[in-house]
Amino acid sequence: MSLTLRKRRIVVEMPATVMGRMKAQAMRAGDRLVPVADQAKVAAAHRIEDARYWAAPKLEGAAHRVEDQLAPALSALLTQAASRIDPTPAKSRRWPTLVLVTGLALGAAGYMFYRRNAQQWTDHMKDSASDASRWVSERADQTTDKVSSNAEQAAEKVDQAAKKMS
Repeated sequence: MSLTLRKRRIVVEMPATVMGRMKAQAMRAGDRLVPVADQAKVAAAHRIEDARYWAAPKLEGAAHRVEDQLAPALSALLTQAASRIDPTPAKSRRWPTLVLVTGLALGAAGYMFYRRNAQQWTDHMKDSASDASRWVSERADQTTDKVSSNAEQAAEKVDQAAKKMS
């Protein structure tokens, strides 16, 4: 007989006990379920990833709401409870307020003095500049008069010297 004509025979052993038959049946069912389990694993991984994409922004938003809304309210509540049970008397806030008001008053008075002095200085500088220009023009007139009188005297002396020489 040729090799191609021979059929392979699969030998199936039938277990003799009920437990053995159940084991064989479970093995066959397990072999059939392996591809289905692989597909289920891939599908579950995709669904878990989708759930993570959906849940991440939700959790971040919840964290921000807790931080922005719940935490300050809880902090205020705890601070209020602590102040209620604190046996020491409340501190007076009168002293810092008095210092602040005094500082503001001194600052306003200083600003007013500065503005008044600046105005006086400006007025004084205007007066000084006009006095200086008037003084310069007077000095220029005096110098012009002196120069012209000296020129006349020099011209007379030159005339006298010319007469003596002639």
